[in-house]
Amino acid sequence: MDLFKNHQRRRRERLQRLYERHKRIHELLREHGEDILKSDNFRKTREHIQHGTMTVHNHCMDVARYSLLINKKLGIGCNKHDLIRGALLHDYFLYDWHDKAYLSQRKRLHGFHHPKTALQNAEKEYELNDIQREIIRKHMWPLSVVPPTCREAWVVTAADKYCSLLETVGVHRGHGARAS
Repeated sequence: MDLFKNHQRRRRERLQRLYERHKRIHELLREHGEDILKSDNFRKTREHIQHGTMTVHNHCMDVARYSLLINKKLGIGCNKHDLIRGALLHDYFLYDWHDKAYLSQRKRLHGFHHPKTALQNAEKEYELNDIQREIIRKHMWPLSVVPPTCREAWVVTAADKYCSLLETVGVHRGHGARAS
């Protein structure tokens, strides 16, 4: 009987720690990215699919969360403000890259050109610093050829690759695009 009670207690404690971590991450996202999260254009990213059934909005939110987790777990010491804002805006391209009619007008592949488009869109709406620009511009490394030079860009790049893999193989599933 004691074994069962110990198991239940440990499970409760683990769930409490997970809840507290989720709450802290949510507070950090709100603290450093509230203007982005409330913007009309960022909300419109819920209408486009990123990988599998995951929306661009949910993908960016996941990349921001995982970036924070990687930074903490590995003790990298990234600037959380820049890390969060760069992660939220890294795929701010604001179009449906699955739309064949739209893509036929483009000469380059989405994977190669969307960081530049995302950066241009983000600069129109937000004041970005050099680290945030680098995160957005180089998150597709090695496709971006020039590797990131700051740790925040490396962390977001790693989180983006991890989230993209999980979405593509169906481990992380979204709810699909939905009207706002």
